[in-house]
Amino acid sequence: MNVIKRTQLSRKRIGKAVLKSGFLLLAGDLTLEQAVGAPENHTTIHQAAADQALDLAEKSIALRSVAGPGNQTPDVAALFRDALIKGGFAPSDITITPYKDTAYLIARWPGQDPSLKPLVISGHMDVVEAKASDWTHDPFKPQIENGYLLGRGSTDMKLDDTLAIAALLELKREGYKPRRDIILEFSGDEETTMATGAIIADKLSNAELVLNMDGANGTLSEKTGKPDYFTWEGAEKNYADFRLTVTNPGGHSSEPRPVNAIDELAADLLRIQQYRFKPEVNELSRSYFQNAARWQKPEMAAAMKAFAKNPVDEKAILTLSSDPSYIGRIGTTCVVTMIDGGHALNALPQKVTANINCRIFPGHPRAAIMEELRKAAQDPSMKIEDATEGSVQTAASPMRPDVVKAIEHGMQVAYPGVAVFPALSSGASDSMWFRSHGVPSYGISPIFIKNSDSFMHGLNERTPVASIAPALEDLLVIIPDLSH
Repeated sequence: MNVIKRTQLSRKRIGKAVLKSGFLLLAGDLTLEQAVGAPENHTTIHQAAADQALDLAEKSIALRSVAGPGNQTPDVAALFRDALIKGGFAPSDITITPYKDTAYLIARWPGQDPSLKPLVISGHMDVVEAKASDWTHDPFKPQIENGYLLGRGSTDMKLDDTLAIAALLELKREGYKPRRDIILEFSGDEETTMATGAIIADKLSNAELVLNMDGANGTLSEKTGKPDYFTWEGAEKNYADFRLTVTNPGGHSSEPRPVNAIDELAADLLRIQQYRFKPEVNELSRSYFQNAARWQKPEMAAAMKAFAKNPVDEKAILTLSSDPSYIGRIGTTCVVTMIDGGHALNALPQKVTANINCRIFPGHPRAAIMEELRKAAQDPSMKIEDATEGSVQTAASPMRPDVVKAIEHGMQVAYPGVAVFPALSSGASDSMWFRSHGVPSYGISPIFIKNSDSFMHGLNERTPVASIAPALEDLLVIIPDLSH
């Protein structure tokens, strides 16, 4: 059976979405790919599956799957379950498990050889809080505008979830029969405590490997909108939270004292802000800098190459540190994210706390980073404690030849000629739970986006609709390659 069919690009729902955006006003008879920067050789599109992915993404974005009162993550799970059953999954092979205010989903597609370990496809259904008053549009009312799917979760990561669902259902429609079990799992609190991700990894600790759909791993050119390169993630920095506390007897605000708890902690935070952790590289981050340099402006490209060669190069470090896109890739970073202090408008503060969020370069224990923060603050009276929840430190996944080959194969079908290379993720994901069990996990989200359009966790999150079709083509290759 030829799983990947070669067909002419159709202009149904996804095409119309882009036509509405105005991209094709002067395009005449150009194909959708030519107009918006997708591959120009008519790479396959399975139109019904692509439409299904977009439709499910919109429906799931409309469900406010945010931790706390009114959390609709269980409704997202029900939406996904119903789509899987309608597409041929047996109801008995799908479980939705409630957990506190959320839920997680595990669906199994039985393979022909039960002796083989399963392939796991991983994602999460919850999203970061978003307030309509802050956005240009309601984050939980999805819409398509100027060629983009707008809404909370459009990039992180409901569209990736629905692409995985649509790909599996398309494979079923085409008669594909996997040798090993394929397990699709979606956690329900990845953006908060990550407890359900840990539970799922415990249940699936016998897996062969994990394909993590989290994030957007493809980069589009800022100038042309065409694909520049694709990175797959074999490791990630370790997540940590540290609570800083300063206490004081306080007093009446009309009688200021030399030592004020808020002033004292503010000074501590400023000293921590000025502190720089040791820049460093590993096999994955070095690969990223060496390969991605060719798409950068001369100064940044030179810095990336120099840093990959010598991670103590001061000029390179300063250049990379000036760009938020790269500072997280050159070592451990710590930043204050929350503060809380004082108890009355007319009283001196008695207690002030702050949270320092760190993304730790692999190989460093949290205790060592906490000690560095203590020394950086230069305040013996400041208390610091590890407040990390839902995180575990893990090593990198191996660069398995079969996985690397499958990733490259999928990308060459979706985006012929695009550069593909590994990288270190500066964020945290459910991959860490699997890696803690010795199960290799790889970040392979096939969504392509410009760096300037990436607003994960931020305002006005959006993703190019034109990324949907080639992303699906990628998954229709990599999933069979790794489940045969």
